[in-house]
Amino acid sequence: MSAGPLAEIRQRGGAAARDHGSMTLDWTALGAELDRTGIARTPALLTPDECAEVVGWFDDLDRFRSTVVMGRVGYGVGTYRYFTYPLPPLVQRLRDTLYPPLAVIADGWAQRLGEAGWPATHAELVERCAAAGQRRPTPLVLRYDVGGYNCLHQDVYGEVTFPLQVAILLDRPDVDFAGGENVFVEQRPRAQSRPIVVRPAQGEAVVFAVRHRPEAGARGDRRVQLRHGVATVTSGRRHALGIIFHDAT
Repeated sequence: MSAGPLAEIRQRGGAAARDHGSMTLDWTALGAELDRTGIARTPALLTPDECAEVVGWFDDLDRFRSTVVMGRVGYGVGTYRYFTYPLPPLVQRLRDTLYPPLAVIADGWAQRLGEAGWPATHAELVERCAAAGQRRPTPLVLRYDVGGYNCLHQDVYGEVTFPLQVAILLDRPDVDFAGGENVFVEQRPRAQSRPIVVRPAQGEAVVFAVRHRPEAGARGDRRVQLRHGVATVTSGRRHALGIIFHDAT
C-alpha cells in the first residue's frame, strides 16, 4: 500500500477503531503487516468478561439465524452459528468500528489490483450487499470440542466480498483448551504454498484476507490467494467470534 492510503486511516477510521476500550489500534502497523502477509494479530479487542458473554450466547438459539454442524457438510468437526439481525450491540459495534480503517486498507489493495473501491462506512457496505441480494448477516460464533477442526476455506457469500475479516479468540489457550491454532495457507503464483500458524491470546483478534491480497511481481501487482482454517483441538473447548463484514445471499 502506498503512504497515502495508510495516512488516510487516521482521517477515515482511526478515531473510531476501538471506542469501547482503552487501547487504540496501530492501523498503520497493522496495514503494513496485512500488505506483507495478508494476516495481522491485534492486541485484545474484548475483555475476559466480554469473551465469556459471547460464549454464553452460543446456546441461546434465538440470537441466531442458522446453525451449521460442520461434520455433516464436510467442513471439519465443530459447530458454528450465524447471528440474526439485529446483531447484539457488542457485535454491531465491532463491525461498525473496525470497518472504516479496514476499508482504507481494502481500498489500497483495490487500487493495486484494478478492482472497485469500498464505501467509507459499514452501513454503506450493507446497502451495497442488499442491492446485490445479500441480506443475511454473517458474524458468527464457532465452537470446537476435542477433535474439532476447521478445513481450509474462504468466506465468500455472494458477489460482494469485502476483502478482510476478523476472528477473535474467546477462550484461554493452554487453560481452557489446547491445540486449535489459526492456520493459513498462502498459495503463491508459480510457487509452493506457504503455511502460516497464528496463536492469539484470549480476546485478541486475527485480521486476514478473505480471498487474496496484492503482491508486487515482475509485471506489476498480482493476487496471492489465502485460505484459512483451525487446527485440531486436543483438549478442552475452543470458541471464536467471527466478524465478516459482507452479508450473505
